[in-house]
Amino acid sequence: MVDVALAGAAIVAALTVWQAPAGPPLPPRSAAHPDPVTPRPVRALPPARPVRLEIPEIGVRTPLVTLAKNSDGTIEVPARADRAGWYRPGPAPGSTGPAVIVGHVDSRRGPAVFHRLGDLRPGNTVRVVRAGGSVAVFRIDSVERVSKDRFPTQRVYGPLPYPGLRLITCGGRFDSGDGRYVDNIIAYAHLV
Repeated sequence: MVDVALAGAAIVAALTVWQAPAGPPLPPRSAAHPDPVTPRPVRALPPARPVRLEIPEIGVRTPLVTLAKNSDGTIEVPARADRAGWYRPGPAPGSTGPAVIVGHVDSRRGPAVFHRLGDLRPGNTVRVVRAGGSVAVFRIDSVERVSKDRFPTQRVYGPLPYPGLRLITCGGRFDSGDGRYVDNIIAYAHLV
């Protein structure tokens, strides 16, 4: 199991991602679990470290931190609520495959960088500025809210034949007993 755990006590929202065990079927795809669009082939960009994320439709403009795995196998999350982070063991945004960027939905101080992620709609634009100045531009295909115990691991991290992007935060009801949200919001996008 992969559990994206909270790194600091100052942040209320923990982004949790479970890796489905091998064998069981994924949740059925429906209006609540949209199937990401398979876009027309676009030439992948050469790998480059992403340095900034811009999503004009929801007012996001943030530096990107680099995330890895913690010693216990969990994925790091940004230490600051106002920063998003790129999961470095995966593809770089613009390269073939699913690049993953995560951010917090809120903190004890209020809304965080991905507070409005669930407001994205198909066709919205996401820009990732890369080291060296190139920009990877993505178009949102779909946005879904899923229970953390039914996280669609294959749809998020599985192989893609095109450059894709997954933006992930917490959502749904906040469980004060656990100190975390019960759902994830996931936005799927492709390079244009």
